[in-house]
Amino acid sequence: MWLFILIYILGLNISQAAGVENSTQMYYVKLLIEESAIGNITDLLRPFVNDTNVHVDDLQKTTACENISDSNECSCEPRYRWSDTLCESKQKCCGDGKCTFTKTSPLMCVANTTATVTGTISVPSTYSNCLNEKTTPEFKACNNKLLEEMKKVYSTISGFVSLTISSYRLGSVIATFEMTVAYDLSPKVLVEKSNELAAKLQGCLILETSGVVRLTMPTNPVLYESKHTLTCSVNEALGGKPVWQLLRDKELFTISTGSDATLSPDETVAELKKISELWAGEYTCFYQQKSNESRIIHKASAVMDVCLLPNIKITSIPSFPHCEKDKDLLNLRVECQIKSSNETYNVTWTKQGISADLREKTEGNIYAVETFINCKSAEKKPQVRCTFVNRCNQTRNSSIDINIINEKDQFCKAEGDWEVTKAGFTAVLKCKDAAGIRERKCIKGTDKGKWKDPVESCVNRKVNDVLEKAVIVDIGLGSLDENAARVFLDLEKVTDKSKTINTFYNVNASVQVLLTLSEKQQLRPNKTSAEAFLNSSSNLLDRSLSESWANSTHNDGDNSSLAERYLSSVERIIQVADIQDIPQQKKKKKNIEVDSYNCSEWTNCTNKVFGVTVDLKDREPGSVKTAGFKELEKYLPNSDKEFEPNSIIVSTTTEREPSDEVEVTLNFVLHRPRPPNVEIKCVAWDNNSRGWSETGCEWKGEGVCVCRHLSSFAILMSKFPLDIPGIDKVTYAVLAISVVSLVLSLAIELTVWVAVVKTSTLYLRHTAHVNISLCLLVADLCFLASSRPKDISPLWCKTVVVLKHFCYLAMFFWMFCLSATLLHQAVFPFHSVSKKNYLKFALVVGYVCPLLIVTITFLANQGGAEGYYYSRETCWLVYTRLWVGSIHTFVLPVGVIVFINIFSMMVVILKLVDRIKVVEASRDKEKTASMTVLRSVIFLTPVFGVTWIFGFAVMLLDLTAGPIAYVVNYIFTLLNGLQGLFILLTTCLGDKLTRDALVSRLNSRAPASIADSSTKLDSALKK
Repeated sequence: MWLFILIYILGLNISQAAGVENSTQMYYVKLLIEESAIGNITDLLRPFVNDTNVHVDDLQKTTACENISDSNECSCEPRYRWSDTLCESKQKCCGDGKCTFTKTSPLMCVANTTATVTGTISVPSTYSNCLNEKTTPEFKACNNKLLEEMKKVYSTISGFVSLTISSYRLGSVIATFEMTVAYDLSPKVLVEKSNELAAKLQGCLILETSGVVRLTMPTNPVLYESKHTLTCSVNEALGGKPVWQLLRDKELFTISTGSDATLSPDETVAELKKISELWAGEYTCFYQQKSNESRIIHKASAVMDVCLLPNIKITSIPSFPHCEKDKDLLNLRVECQIKSSNETYNVTWTKQGISADLREKTEGNIYAVETFINCKSAEKKPQVRCTFVNRCNQTRNSSIDINIINEKDQFCKAEGDWEVTKAGFTAVLKCKDAAGIRERKCIKGTDKGKWKDPVESCVNRKVNDVLEKAVIVDIGLGSLDENAARVFLDLEKVTDKSKTINTFYNVNASVQVLLTLSEKQQLRPNKTSAEAFLNSSSNLLDRSLSESWANSTHNDGDNSSLAERYLSSVERIIQVADIQDIPQQKKKKKNIEVDSYNCSEWTNCTNKVFGVTVDLKDREPGSVKTAGFKELEKYLPNSDKEFEPNSIIVSTTTEREPSDEVEVTLNFVLHRPRPPNVEIKCVAWDNNSRGWSETGCEWKGEGVCVCRHLSSFAILMSKFPLDIPGIDKVTYAVLAISVVSLVLSLAIELTVWVAVVKTSTLYLRHTAHVNISLCLLVADLCFLASSRPKDISPLWCKTVVVLKHFCYLAMFFWMFCLSATLLHQAVFPFHSVSKKNYLKFALVVGYVCPLLIVTITFLANQGGAEGYYYSRETCWLVYTRLWVGSIHTFVLPVGVIVFINIFSMMVVILKLVDRIKVVEASRDKEKTASMTVLRSVIFLTPVFGVTWIFGFAVMLLDLTAGPIAYVVNYIFTLLNGLQGLFILLTTCLGDKLTRDALVSRLNSRAPASIADSSTKLDSALKK
C-alpha cells in the first residue's frame, strides 16, 4: 500500500473575505491507496471537491511514503523538499532525500517554492481592543476584524495557504502575524499587496520572507580546509545586492570579500576558499525592499557542518625517562591534547621501539596512552604517534621521540618546575596562566649537564586573543574596518594597564597586532577606531615598559627591531586613518600626538605635535598628517656610537605622493640644551639601512632642521664636544713654558727685591707682580694636574676646580689692584699711598673678594655638586649656555676687571703722550709718542689680562660655527698659555732697573745706583 499526501488549490468564486478579487486556499489530503490506482488519482479526487462555489485549480502529489515494518519511509516528489523546520530538528531530513517517520507522523514535503511571510503591522488605536485578554469578546471581535481586513488583501495572492495573528503588543497597536504561500511568491506582488494593506489600515508593515530567496549549500558535512561555493538565487529581480551573514556561537558575522572568501560582482555567489571551524554555522542571505509603508526582508538560511581537524600538542611524562642503575623498566605516559570542539574523533596510536602494549586513557580533551620502556632492550629511539580521524575520514597526526637518559649520559638534575633533562636537549613547560611556553636548555659540561637560564615566551591570554583576532580581520567574516575597530578597542583595553603587559613578549605581541593590521591594504580606520588605535599605541610607549623594549630583535626571520616594526606600522595606519574628524584634544595622547592639515598648492602646511612645529611645502600634498612619538627615540637602533637622540621622533606623511621639490622644516624642542661646541645632526629614518641618515636633511641652528623628503625625523646630538686638533699638545707645551717662566719670575723678584724695592711706588708694583705670578703659577699647575679628568678621582677633580676658580680670580683681582695703582699715579701724580694702606687694600681685593665669590658659588650650586658647580668631563666650571652655568661667576668678574684695566691702560697711555709732548722737541713728538704707546701696550697687556678678551670670543664662538672659531681658540690658548712667559719678559727682563739689579747680583757686584730712580709715572711704566 502507498500513502500519498496531496496538495490542491481551490479557487473560491466567493472570496474568503468578500474582497474584490477571488481568493485562493490550499488544502492537504492524506490518502492511502493501492499502487495500481496511482495513475487515476486525479480523476478519482475531482468529484469530491466539485461544487458550484468551489472548484479545483490544481492538484499535485507532494510526498510518497512506503510502509516498512512499523514505520513509513518517505521521500519528496520532484520540486518538493522537506521543510526548514524539519531540517533544523532532524538533519537527515534535509533537501529531498528519504526520511523515516512513525506511522502517525503528520510530516509532509513542501514545495521548493513554498514561502513563509512573518512580520508585524502597526495599526491605529481603533484596534486597541486587540490588546485585551484573549478570552474577552472585545479581543475576539477586534482580532477577527483585523484578520478579515488582512485576508481581504493577502488571500488574493496566488498560492495563499493561511494567515494567522499570533500576538499583539504596545507601540500604538502592533500585531505579529504569519502567512504561508504554497507557490512562487512574487516579491513585486507582495510589495503591492503590503502597500495596499498599509494604506487601507493606515499602518506600517515590517515583513520577513522565507522561500522567496533560495540558498544552495554544499552537502553536509564538508571537508576541513575544502573549497565550496554558496549561491543565493531568486526567480524575480529584487533590486540591489544580497547580504551574506554567518551565525556562529551566537555571534553574527557579515560575509565579505577577503582572504578566505570571495563574493561575485553581484554578490549572489560566495566562494569559500579554505573552510575551517571559523566557517561552520548557519548561513543567511537576504535582500531588502523598502517603501514608505513597508520594509520587506527576503531571507534564506542553511547550516554548514564542517568536519574539524585538531591542533595536537603531544608530550611525554616524563619528558626524559631516566635509566638509572638497577632500574630496567620505566613507566611512560604519552598525551595528545587538543582544544575542545564538537567534532567526534577516532584516535589511534602507533609505536616504534617499544615492545610493551599501549593502554589508552582518555580524559576530556586529553587522549593518552600508558606503557613502559625496557632500558636494556631499547635498540633504537622509541617513538609514539597519535592519529585523529574525523567524520569525513580526514586525518591529522603528531609524534614524539622518547629521549632516554642512559646510565652514562649527562643530564641536568630536577630544579623547581624543571624536571630531569638530558644534556643537549631543551626542557619545555607551559606558561602559567598565559599563552606560550617556557624553555630551558641543558648543556653538556665536563662531567655533568648544566642548566642555562630559562627563556619565557609567555603572552598574556587577553593580548594573545587580540592578536588571534587581528590575524583574521580580513578573511571575509565581517567588514575589515569593523573587525579592525573591535581589535583596536580590545588592544586599548589590554594595554591600558601597563603592569599586565610589562614583558618583552607581551609588548612584542601588541606591536604584532599593529603590524598585522597595518599590512591590510584596504584598512581605513574610522574616527572611533582611530582614537582607540592612538590610545593603544600611546599605551605601548609608556615609560614603565622601557625594560620590555630592550633586546627587541627577534629571530623569526625578520631582523627588524621591535621599535622599527612599531614605527612603520603606526605610520602606515595614521596615513590611512580618519583622524581629521577627531577633536583636537583627543589627538593628544600621553606619548603620541597627531595633527593634520589640508593643504593647497605651494602653501605652508603647518602642524604642531608636542611643541614641535612642522612646516611642509609641496606642489599638491593634499592632507598632511604629522605624528610625534615620545620615548620611541630611545628604542630605535642607533649605530652611531658618538651621537644619541636629543628630541622626540616626528613623522610626516601626505595624502599624495610627494614631489621632488618637497621641503619640510621642523623646529624641534630639544630634550637637553645643546652644550657649547657639541655637534647636532638632523636625521631621518632610513628603512633600507635600518638606521638614522643625514641624507636630505640640514641643521639650521639649535632645534631647526630642513629636510627635502618625507620620513620620520629626529635630532641626534654628539655625546662629546668637538675636538680642536692638537689643542691639548699646544696647551701642555705653552703651560709648561708658562710654569717655568713664572718660577723664574718669582725667583728673580726674590733675588732683586731688596735692590729694587726702595720707594712706595716700586713696592706696590712688585708686590702686585709677585702675587699675580704666584696665583697664575698655582692655577696653571692645577690645570696641568687635571688635564686628564677621567684619570683622577671626583674629589680631586672638585678640589682642583675650586683652586683654579680661586687662583684665576685672585690673579685678576691683583691685576685690578695694579691697574688701580697706576691709574691713581697717572691721575694724581703728587699724591702717594702708604705701603700699609695699599697692602690692606690689595689683600682684601686680591684674596678676600675671590674667596667670597668662590664660596658663594660653591654653596649656591648644591654644595659644589657635579653638573652644577663643576663638570666631571672637564674639571672646570659648568657652561650650559649664555647666562646659564657656574662659569659666569668667573666670566663676569673677569670681564669687569679687564674692562677697567683697559680703561686704566688707556688713561695711562694718554697721560704719557701728554707728558712727552711737553718735554720733547716738536719734530720728534710723533715718533716718541708712538714708541711710548707701543711700549706701554706691550708691557701692560700681560699684567692687565687684556689677552683674556679672546676668552670671551671663545665663549661666544661655537666650534660648530666653522674655521673662525678654531682660529680664535688657538689664539686664546697661545696668548693665555704663554701669559707666564709674557710676565717674565715684561715685568722682569723688560724692566731696566730689575735687569740691572739682576746682572749686578749675578756678577757679585754692588747693586746699581737707584739714585736716579724716581716715583715719576714715566719711570714706573718703563719698569
